[in-house]
Amino acid sequence: MIHFFSLSNRKKVALKFANFDAISRIMGVDFFSKNVIILFLNSIIILFLVFALSGLTMHTTRESSSFSFVLAMDTSQSMEANDFVPNRITVSKNIASDFIDQLPSGVKIGIVSFSGNAYIEQDLSDDKIAIKNSINRLEIDGWGGTDLYEAVITSANMLSEEENKAIILLSDGQINIGKLEDIITYAQRKDIIIHAIAIGTTEGGETPYAISKLDEESLQSIAYNTGGKYFLAENTDILAESFFNILDLTERKVSIGIANQLILLAILLFSLEVFLVNTRYLNIL
Repeated sequence: MIHFFSLSNRKKVALKFANFDAISRIMGVDFFSKNVIILFLNSIIILFLVFALSGLTMHTTRESSSFSFVLAMDTSQSMEANDFVPNRITVSKNIASDFIDQLPSGVKIGIVSFSGNAYIEQDLSDDKIAIKNSINRLEIDGWGGTDLYEAVITSANMLSEEENKAIILLSDGQINIGKLEDIITYAQRKDIIIHAIAIGTTEGGETPYAISKLDEESLQSIAYNTGGKYFLAENTDILAESFFNILDLTERKVSIGIANQLILLAILLFSLEVFLVNTRYLNIL
């Protein structure tokens, strides 16, 4: 609006000194309508500066040779379901211990248990014996439901100083505390990849209080929206395979600030505009 108002005002002033309308009809020249390129350049420059000042960040994935992991294991009452023998939690602990044995030397891993609350069972460490002992000590927590949100926050905080980081979320997916959208938003903001392993069968299994069925949709959504992989473990063999497949996943999430690049582009466009306005190329504008 300012641009076109300025052109209109300039035209009124210019017409006091010469009849450009008559000249344009005779010569086929339009003196005042070819400033759209300048308008376009100024708009792009302002847009780049606004994005730069806002701290615009680009999220992408890159290959990585190693990761630090947090294994977040569901210890809510639903993990007592007997669709795995003797139950989900016992099988999960056994497979997780085997997974620790197969980790490459130097890979750090932490253990978090969660039900109504999340607890750090083992800080990040490459001591396999200590990690396995913490897994073996896990027990069912009969209070408070399943709080995946707190589990993700706790796990992400443990990984805050790590360059390449991922959470392995082992659960039957029955979220009854916290919102799924909050979990995804938090993980995205922290550049955390979450690999979700759903343990259970679609038919479900008996627990002391009810039939516990698998909730795949929640875990699928978490994995998909954080750049991770989703695994459905309906038996012991698939559960073991899911764990070991994670070792072959090498993509990590990175955030790249592009404010400096946008400022540079704005300067280049401004220089181009000054060049065009102050040279014979003004006629093409």
